[in-house]
Amino acid sequence: MHKTAGKGARQSSTAASTPRRAPKSVPRTAKPSLPRAVSRSTPRSAQTSAPRVGLVSLGCPKALVDSERIITRLRAEGYELSPNYAGADVVIVNTCGFLNSAKAESLEAIGEAMAENGRVVVTGCLGAEKERILDAHPGVLAVTGPHQYEAVVAAVHTAAPPLHDPFLDLVPPEGLHLTPRHYAYLKISEGCNNRCSFCIIPQLRGRLASRPAAHVLAEAERLTKAGVKELLVISQDTSAYGLDIGYAESTWKGKPLKARFLDLCQSLASLGAWVRLHYVYPYPHVDGVLPLMAERKILPYLDIPFQHASPRVLKAMRRPAHQERTLERLQRWRELCPDLAIRSTFIVGFPGETEADFELLLDWLAEAKLMRVGCFKYEPVDGAAANALPAPVPEDVKEDRWHRFMAAQQEVSRALLAAKIGRTIDVIVDEVREDGAVGRSPWDAPQIDGSVFLARDRGLKPGDIVKAQVTHADAYDLWANVGEYRQSAPEA
Repeated sequence: MHKTAGKGARQSSTAASTPRRAPKSVPRTAKPSLPRAVSRSTPRSAQTSAPRVGLVSLGCPKALVDSERIITRLRAEGYELSPNYAGADVVIVNTCGFLNSAKAESLEAIGEAMAENGRVVVTGCLGAEKERILDAHPGVLAVTGPHQYEAVVAAVHTAAPPLHDPFLDLVPPEGLHLTPRHYAYLKISEGCNNRCSFCIIPQLRGRLASRPAAHVLAEAERLTKAGVKELLVISQDTSAYGLDIGYAESTWKGKPLKARFLDLCQSLASLGAWVRLHYVYPYPHVDGVLPLMAERKILPYLDIPFQHASPRVLKAMRRPAHQERTLERLQRWRELCPDLAIRSTFIVGFPGETEADFELLLDWLAEAKLMRVGCFKYEPVDGAAANALPAPVPEDVKEDRWHRFMAAQQEVSRALLAAKIGRTIDVIVDEVREDGAVGRSPWDAPQIDGSVFLARDRGLKPGDIVKAQVTHADAYDLWANVGEYRQSAPEA
């Protein structure tokens, strides 16, 4: 069994106040109806069949990649994946620890796994708080921190030993993934060197640790050869890629390749897949990627976590406070690539935020014209420096500002999407239904952004990339009629 983050709710999608797009700290699927566990005194690993592992994966795409690496290793060793708690010899819960509400949900998920199965290994960001987990659930078998794959696998070995030597042919070259077949997350680094006052990611995942460029490209090529049509590049700070290793060269296809943001983007563009960039900071060197977007070599989409616009608030957040310069940079980017879509997230109600600060944010938002925006009400996080800041904002004021923010952005998004009506755009198909299909445009990332609803067409299947003419738009989504095909998904 596996349950993955983000399948049931869009985290901070296009601005709206409707429940279907309300942001959640740790999006999870609705709990399935799972049968009760078999007797804990007779685990299935006592039988002669291959041991089975259940998985609950919470949190962000980076945690999802961790889960994929864990199950890839276990599957290579002959383990099977259980579709429910009852069939699992051991359950892995990959936790999130970014916010206090996320920690609470992770503890709840651990409790559910303990109640339904009883043989639980805990990993992920909350694993850094081992005593907290053991206080709440003393019966868990093991607790490990984030991206400690070997420790997780060792704990699984102890709980449910493999019956035989690894059979590597059980695992495809691209590994196992929890995403649909046609898209995959590509993690280029771990950790972060930023010290934002509201964030504890560096404490949980350490300092920036970039992967060699050749390793990233080798993984990306394996994915595209396996039929992946869209690569979603992720990290904590994508534009800082390679800084920690001095932009070291590695050899890719017999040629040196530096671990630099632009060099990596150029190489990924050569693979023929959609390339989508997440968690990018607006550093000057990011300018170099805009021509690639204008030439449609990578998607005209940048996910940039601005968080606020008030210089006072940004300073308290320990973020760059150059909102005017940022607007100028956005304007230059749009001159280079008129189709560019910017997605971002913001925090309202940060300690010390005044009404004037908030009004400045709304004014900045109207001028920035970001296509996809999410907003979170500030929430204290244990261990974050922001907890010591004075002048906390009352909860009712946070709520009011959140609704005002979302309403303001809704109007911006509505106007930007209305401008797409009549255009013929590329759409990647995510789901086929009886009444049509649901896909995404180049301006929409899975789970967090909008959708394109396609009129019924019997020939479509997930992973197809088609041409479609936009006929209608609202503040979140587009509706379109399918024209010619450009690419088709591989046969299953």
